[in-house]
Order: sequence, then C-alpha cells, then structure tokens
Amino acid sequence: MTKARVLIVEDDASLGEVLEYNLRQEGYETQLARDGQQGIREIRLRCPDLVILDLMLPLIDGLEICRLVRADAAIQDMLVMMLTARSEESDQLVGFSMGADDYVTKPFSVKVLLQRINALLRRKDQSSADRDIVVSQGIMIDRRRHWVTVGDEALDLTPSEFDLLTTLVRQPGRAYSRAELIDVALGDDAIVLERTIDVHIRALRKKLGGHADLIQTVRGVGYRFRDPSDAAAV
Repeated sequence: MTKARVLIVEDDASLGEVLEYNLRQEGYETQLARDGQQGIREIRLRCPDLVILDLMLPLIDGLEICRLVRADAAIQDMLVMMLTARSEESDQLVGFSMGADDYVTKPFSVKVLLQRINALLRRKDQSSADRDIVVSQGIMIDRRRHWVTVGDEALDLTPSEFDLLTTLVRQPGRAYSRAELIDVALGDDAIVLERTIDVHIRALRKKLGGHADLIQTVRGVGYRFRDPSDAAAV
C-alpha cells in the first residue's frame, strides 16, 4: 500500500524534527516546511494527503494557508490538521470555520497526536477509496499499486518517471519548473543539474508513445501536462 504523505508546516525546528521522526517511524512519508510561504509552495507541488499546520508562521500565517487550500480546486480536498498554541474556544471555532479537519493545541502528547493523524487518514481512505487513481486523456495512474496504463497497455516506469508523471497529471495546465520537478522526482537533497529533468522527460515521452505530446514544454520554465480543455478547443 502507498504510504500516506504528510507535510509539516512548523517554524519551530526542534518540534518539526520531532514530528518528522515520529511520523516516519509510523511509516509515513514526510516533508518539512519552515514558513508559510514554503508551506503553500510544498502543498501545491506535492499534494500531500495531510498537512500539519502551525498557525503562527512567518510570511504567511496558517489560517491564510488553510483559506488558500480550500479555495483551490486542485488541492481543496486534502486533510488539514491545525497545530497551535492558540487554545481559546474562539480560536478553535475560527480554525474549523476556515476548513480545518482537526485542531490540536500545544503542548500535546505525540502518541495522542499520532492516533489522531491515523484516525483522520483512515476516515479519508474509507470515504474516498479511489482518490489514489488518477485518469486523464487516456492515461490511468494507480498510486496504490504503482501502476500506469495508456489505453490497455501497462507502462514500465522507473520510480522517478512515475513520480514525474503523477505530479504533472494531477494538475493539468500547471507549469512546473525544472527545479520543482527535481524535488518531486529525485528528492530535494539530490545534487543534479536542472537539465537532468529533461533526460527523464524524454524517456517518459518515449514510453508514452502516441500520448507523448500530453507533456508539453513550457519555454523558459519547464513542463506541464496538457489541460483537457485545451485539447477540446483544438
């Protein structure tokens, strides 16, 4: 089964590292953002299953991030857990009114927090069993089985190619820079040239065959997956 992906948006470095360590011990894939601006960028780039969101963040606060998530059709269904020192009832009401799925106040028990995270993700799995299947313009991606088909043909993709294609197909029409795609496909610790992503894209297009033109080059930026509405207009 595919590991759930959790993004932690927390400016307290020690707390963020504690959360990352414990979530990884539970089998989750994690990413850590240290301010609100980085947080919303990582949310839009990685489309995590759950965002653990501090409210008092530099640059963009947590409530604004939650508002932006719920206003964006591409990411509005992801789970948001607010994690904050604001413990007044009025603060919690504001958090839930902005679209939070859960609201946890500091200080907290890590064990209890993990149970609440597990419960949120179980409910998500039960209510949307098909969310890990993405279908667009003849391409079907099944994240749980790590399986891609074009028409009736299964593709043999490397992990990097699979991650690239999944990222592009999830948000058709959105232009991704090469740096963003390196983060997604190769990891943000990878030390590679931006042109390395071009090699992966060429290999992916070759495997897509007659569907290769769905991955479009954005001059001076990077790549995008063709928006179905653009195809309909042709």
